[in-house]
Amino acid sequence: MRQNPWFESVLEAQRRAKKRLPPSVYAALVAGSERGRTPDDNQNAFAELQFAPRVAGHQPERDLSTTVMGIPISLPVIISPTGVQAVHPDGEVAVARAAASRGTIMGLSSFASKPVEEVTAANENTFFQMYWTGTRETMVQRMDRARAAGAKGLIATLDWSFSIGRDWGSPVIPEKLDLKSMWDFAPEAIRRPKWLLAYAKTGRVPDLTAPNLQPPGGPAPTFFGAYYEWQQTAPPSWEDVEWLRREWGGKFMLKGITRIDDAKRAVDAGVDAISVSNHGGNNLDTTPATIRCLGPIADAVGHEIEVLLDGGVRRGGDVAKALAFGARAVMIGRAYLWGLAANGQTGVENVLDLLRVGLDSAVLGLGHRSITQFSRADFYVPEGFERRLGIEAASTSPVTA
Repeated sequence: MRQNPWFESVLEAQRRAKKRLPPSVYAALVAGSERGRTPDDNQNAFAELQFAPRVAGHQPERDLSTTVMGIPISLPVIISPTGVQAVHPDGEVAVARAAASRGTIMGLSSFASKPVEEVTAANENTFFQMYWTGTRETMVQRMDRARAAGAKGLIATLDWSFSIGRDWGSPVIPEKLDLKSMWDFAPEAIRRPKWLLAYAKTGRVPDLTAPNLQPPGGPAPTFFGAYYEWQQTAPPSWEDVEWLRREWGGKFMLKGITRIDDAKRAVDAGVDAISVSNHGGNNLDTTPATIRCLGPIADAVGHEIEVLLDGGVRRGGDVAKALAFGARAVMIGRAYLWGLAANGQTGVENVLDLLRVGLDSAVLGLGHRSITQFSRADFYVPEGFERRLGIEAASTSPVTA
């Protein structure tokens, strides 16, 4: 029996992605470091928040729209930047088109497989993401290029760490797909004929370079070449954050906040928005779920800047919970990558539609007419659910749980 290309949950998209992708490609999409506690908590924490639905008084018309850094969007879900997308030949361009068709923002990684010019052509509402890597001159050149391409905002990701080693193993990723690496990879690819055929039709193999880090007049670095550049770059200070924001000169988001004191420093640095994010659990394992950290951070700075949440969103109900705890919107990563792997642009649209329907159901069931009406009162919140990291106190401990 022919499988319906439409899927009814993000989990089903993940199952199809696993069946379609070569094992090492799929493994690269699996989050986490060390024991993988943080990505598990990112998802499981949402289930601890229980809805308190109403029995009558539901609204026949409901508004799911909002704005992020001045850009109107039809639902409070935007695309989080993720690196080299070898899951589909169209990569970030397909994702950008899907986001545009559903009225939302595309976040493009500087480690993406498609150049910023192609992505902004597919979605005019694109935010470009940068790491603190290379010289200041190099970073200015990359920002100038993104600005010239039409990027409407910058997302800064500054807090990579050397958290390596996963208890379940990590895939072998080649430096580039030369004849030897393709020969080694062939047994995997042959087992996934649909994925292989999709690339065969384009006449290209997956591109493991980072075209948005290409220097003027030079070749694009490989992923590992770009990673080496980052390793050789001294970590940034808060003064560097202010410099980056000034050099960009437009809307600026700082991604990776989990502490209240960091959120307040971000306000002082002049950012327009922060993303409460632990990068999907790919940094320090046992960092708390972002939904646990969101409320205290939003309470502290949400009246001054926009607060978004990134991490573990798989359902429209998760979006509702994030909004109730103070998020302006959420950012999704693996959810759309699984959709992309399962069915290209249409698969990403499928994921966004699922989140929209689930969010609308939450607005309806709670008796609201707009997503702006969500509050903690809409949920049972278990005692001790939230994590207040980086509280300013007279304690000698920098972190209080």
